[in-house]
Amino acid sequence: MIGSGAEEEAEAGLAGGVGGPSPEDWANGEAALAAGLVRGARALAETAAALRRAAAPAPGEPPGDVRRLRAALHAAGEAALRAALALEAAEALAQPGADAAARARRIAEAARRAGAAPAAVAPLLRAAALAFRSDDAAARIAAGLAAQELAARLAAEPAVAPPGAARGG
Repeated sequence: MIGSGAEEEAEAGLAGGVGGPSPEDWANGEAALAAGLVRGARALAETAAALRRAAAPAPGEPPGDVRRLRAALHAAGEAALRAALALEAAEALAQPGADAAARARRIAEAARRAGAAPAAVAPLLRAAALAFRSDDAAARIAAGLAAQELAARLAAEPAVAPPGAARGG
């Protein structure tokens, strides 16, 4: 049989298991994930600005329905908050040599400072991983795995900082 030696080598290589993403794939995936978070932050910031503009009365006009104004301004504030958290998560991903636990702590602390639960960042991470803009399959896998791990760590973080955490205690 022609080529049976190559097939046997391939089968032997696969029998030992296929490795995961390489360090370069992880770096590329995390960079792409960070870029996706920045794009998401921009969209959220533009949404917040549009809501604020829409809620503002035209010059010389009365403010209109106060309940609608409050709802629009609240939604604008929430969008701006999520934009800020997405940027913080992108910055955490850009820290060289940081592991997932350190990144999750940084993101969780930022969320708590903003008055949000750390788990609120998880959908932003997942959306950024799904909006991956590359044909690099290994980096896509790494981005998905990084987003999944960070989301799980953030979900496990308490909504309120433990006593003494702000002082490093």
